[in-house]
Amino acid sequence: MLILISFVGFTAFVGFYSWYKLRNDNISTRDGYFLGGRSLTGVVIAGSMIMTNISTEHLVGMNGSAYKNGMIIIGWEVTSAIALVIAALYFLPTYLRMGLTTIPEYLETRFDGLTKTIVALLLMVSFVVTLLPIVLYTGAINLESIFNISEILNISKTEGIWVTVAAIGVLGSLYAILGGLKAVAFSDSINAIGLLVAGLFVPLFALWDIGSGNILNGLSQMYETIPHKFDVIGEESSVLPFSTLFTGLMINQIYFWGMNQTIIQRVFGAKNMAEAQKGLLYAGVLKIMIPLIIVLPGIIAFYYFGNKFYDQQDFIYPELVKKIFPVSLIGFFAAVILGAILSTFNSVLNSSATIFSLDIYKKLINSQAPDKELVRVGKISSVLLAVSSILIAPMVGNAPEGLYQLMQQLNGIFFIPIASILLAGLFIPKISATGAKVGLFTGLLFYLLTTFLMDINIHFIHVWGIEFVLNLVVMYLVSLKYPSKGRVSLSPHVHIDMTPWRYAKPLSLALCAITVLVYYLLGQ
Repeated sequence: MLILISFVGFTAFVGFYSWYKLRNDNISTRDGYFLGGRSLTGVVIAGSMIMTNISTEHLVGMNGSAYKNGMIIIGWEVTSAIALVIAALYFLPTYLRMGLTTIPEYLETRFDGLTKTIVALLLMVSFVVTLLPIVLYTGAINLESIFNISEILNISKTEGIWVTVAAIGVLGSLYAILGGLKAVAFSDSINAIGLLVAGLFVPLFALWDIGSGNILNGLSQMYETIPHKFDVIGEESSVLPFSTLFTGLMINQIYFWGMNQTIIQRVFGAKNMAEAQKGLLYAGVLKIMIPLIIVLPGIIAFYYFGNKFYDQQDFIYPELVKKIFPVSLIGFFAAVILGAILSTFNSVLNSSATIFSLDIYKKLINSQAPDKELVRVGKISSVLLAVSSILIAPMVGNAPEGLYQLMQQLNGIFFIPIASILLAGLFIPKISATGAKVGLFTGLLFYLLTTFLMDINIHFIHVWGIEFVLNLVVMYLVSLKYPSKGRVSLSPHVHIDMTPWRYAKPLSLALCAITVLVYYLLGQ
């Protein structure tokens, strides 16, 4: 009963807080629903970005990977800080000067409408076949483990996961569909605090237990017992070789934090340039700290359980929580887990609604659609996307290298080709619309062939790097043959104050230095 009370209490508080903050807002307009009225502050942006990023695919999937592979997977997190610096200093001014609502909108201005539509459709597909199903499935694993839903309903564990997936999907849809971006962002900011608190409790309670009341002694004892798990320099045969930091990993990070609609939409909703930069760089600070929550517990689990769950790595995190958490806090932890699931799920739904309404419906179906119609269409598209994701979610289980690794492999289908045309559009003026489209499909085919149909014995992140270079070469050569007909003009359409944050560059330098220091200290 205590577990249920704390679970319902925290969940209800997040819902009430979001309603209270939004009770007087007008969300019937395009900016009001899709961009929170362009009123978001740095703290809200950072909290929402982190909660959009960190969900149960990290808590479950990444801790499971750390349990099996050790600290080498920290590269997925700490290198994000450098990508956020690049986004804050170099991409953000262009985006905000253009007054963008979506990333595909930039592609239409830089290239043409067909490029925009193709990318918008690819993004919609990527949401429904990769991110959303994995978020729902990993969340269901956690909640099924904590509440034993299958036992309560007297059904099989598989059926229990199905039921939990459906329940989470319906609840997450309500947040996104009824409240728009601002409801998502405010609920995220509270859930982010809950995630940091509850997430840190896991390693702190465990290290307290291992060290017999002394956390530092617990950490020292772990390091002396399993030192190989703390090495951040992955060998070439490992799940994340160190060399990938210099090939495809940073390209993926730059895309995810600087060009991914689900993340960058929060920045488009900023009240001014300074708050947008604060949001990105505060998120960078949090990404440096996040491994304490989504990597260290996996290593602690190996200390406790050894190889017992080696073939079931995605079940290790809930097992650790049940082992070390007092009963009085398990309900609160479950509520935080639910908040993490909902934050990512409803964020992606809101972004997909934005893309479908503005980049597909308004472009291809009704170019004269008023704001109220666009909002209504966005809500309908969210419902359809949610239902599709719920149906696909239970099919992603039993990934050989774990769910987090599966998600990254699938993301590569879409992320790298889109990243290549966006970066080419920003930095290589000669790239034409024809070159962009040929490069996009070249990248898609190359990655599908080399990763899923052929055995080339090259790590898929290195394939990202090869694909990126190939795309640039193809785009450049095609653009020489089929150049742009006229000079591309990215006309300013400023909605907000563009004064930069005075501490943006000093904090950016500090984040880059800390990232290098992490690898220096843990790679000895």
